[in-house]
Amino acid sequence: MNQRTGGQILVDNLVAQGCDRIFCVPGESYLAVLDALHDCDAIDLVVCRQEGGVSYMAAADGAMTGRPGVAFVTRGPGATNGSIGVHVAMQDSVPMIYFIGDVGRGDKDREAFQEIDFPAMFGPVAKWAAKIDDAARIPEYVARAWSVAISGRPGPVVLALPEDMLRDAVEALDRPKVTRPAQHPDPDAMATLMEMLKDASAPLAIVGGADWCAGASHYFRAFAEDIGLPVACGFRRQDAIPNESSIWAGNLGYGPNPKLVERVREADLLLVVGARLGEATTDGYTLITPDHPGQLLVHVHPDPNELGRVYRTDLPICADMREFSEEASLWDHDIIDFDCGKDAHDEWLEWSKVQARDDVALDIGQCVAAMRAALPADSIICNGAGNFSGWWHRHWHYGGPVCQLAPTAGAMGYGVPAAVAAALRHPDRQVVAVAGDGDFLMNGQELATAVQHGCDMLVIVVDNGSYGTIRMHQEREYPGRVSGTGLSNPDFAALGAAYGCWSQTVEKTGDFAAALDAAKAESGVKLLHLKIDAEEQLTAGGLTVAKLRGT
Repeated sequence: MNQRTGGQILVDNLVAQGCDRIFCVPGESYLAVLDALHDCDAIDLVVCRQEGGVSYMAAADGAMTGRPGVAFVTRGPGATNGSIGVHVAMQDSVPMIYFIGDVGRGDKDREAFQEIDFPAMFGPVAKWAAKIDDAARIPEYVARAWSVAISGRPGPVVLALPEDMLRDAVEALDRPKVTRPAQHPDPDAMATLMEMLKDASAPLAIVGGADWCAGASHYFRAFAEDIGLPVACGFRRQDAIPNESSIWAGNLGYGPNPKLVERVREADLLLVVGARLGEATTDGYTLITPDHPGQLLVHVHPDPNELGRVYRTDLPICADMREFSEEASLWDHDIIDFDCGKDAHDEWLEWSKVQARDDVALDIGQCVAAMRAALPADSIICNGAGNFSGWWHRHWHYGGPVCQLAPTAGAMGYGVPAAVAAALRHPDRQVVAVAGDGDFLMNGQELATAVQHGCDMLVIVVDNGSYGTIRMHQEREYPGRVSGTGLSNPDFAALGAAYGCWSQTVEKTGDFAAALDAAKAESGVKLLHLKIDAEEQLTAGGLTVAKLRGT
């Protein structure tokens, strides 16, 4: 073994684990790592403009690849700026490793410049948070971090790196690449599940979440279509299976199809695969209550700690999502086909249709319809939080895994950074970031990152001069008393042009399709600024301020 700096050992072991991209904002606390990356051709270093963008990009990359997205930030302000992405990765159940350059070991516990106890800070929002004090143990820590991030319920790991440790020259034995351990479903549990399905009269599956992947999607779709089982998805998991599937029933969460909600209430058997049944998916734990009287619950999840944690579970199955789905699709069963799968799909098709509005200058629903007609089915739609996202959640038809990047944590500012990560990971596919005006300005600076790194992506900014979601709640609780929700915005098309993007403003429905065609003809980053009135359009369901006020 030859002596290497801690920074070099860290980079070598990231390469050994299969890391091919790092997102960062540089900091003096990890200069030794940046120096090691100077001569590393195996890793693409993506330099961002704010640490929130860094962590969002890493979380999105982990969601797309199934292996940890890797972020590097500096101590104190850098780490706290990027903490939102750690929270998103945890609630989204996606693998991520968040490296933080830290104060030198000799200055620990003195409240040195930008010092924070990072294991204590991040422990509640990460699967594992630790500090590496010995450069010789870096291979051990990196291998463990990789394993923790991808195993069971995937999630984020946080590792603090004292800057003097990264400069130490030591001998270290590198670790080989780790893989996710196999989790096969118990055969007796599978047999019991098939018997429960045979006895059911109105079953429903809810899928998407921890460990979901293309293989799980393929096999579960085959199984569900074989028996006519209607399949809905958890909040913002709409790409769990291709929406064209004959048994696709739509999405739960905010603003779901009332007919789907009724199906959930009337189901006698719920087969939940990958989802946690969180607050958004269950409408505050009321659509499906923790005790769900009158319903049987089969919960399939890769983390044994999740099974039975919140919900009374009649049949818990701890398994890998792909392994479970493949086993189900190949199981020799005599289940009589259900009619409800086709019926549920027909209801979703009707619900997803755009009802054109002629009483507004720019109808976002018709814009989504125009996008569906013009863009490929495998387009990757990226969005943060806000009522604007509801138009795509309701009317877009997602093509399957890695077609939706949207934070289940409801975090604003995610869409543009996620689109940057998607454009870099899938340069051959159409990538679209959709954002509200408030949402966009939380991480719009990452347009500079997109342009610098040659991304080809479309950004759509829906500008209503308001924090629309909060305005909606405000009008519901305090009608007519608008306070703190109005926004004075820049000219987003001009702002996009300043970053080097092709951009155009759209204010009328009839102009959108032509603007979209013009954007498609351009390369690089394109931005469409859609201007609407908050008084006239609050939600995809047609909710307006006047309706909320009862006027």
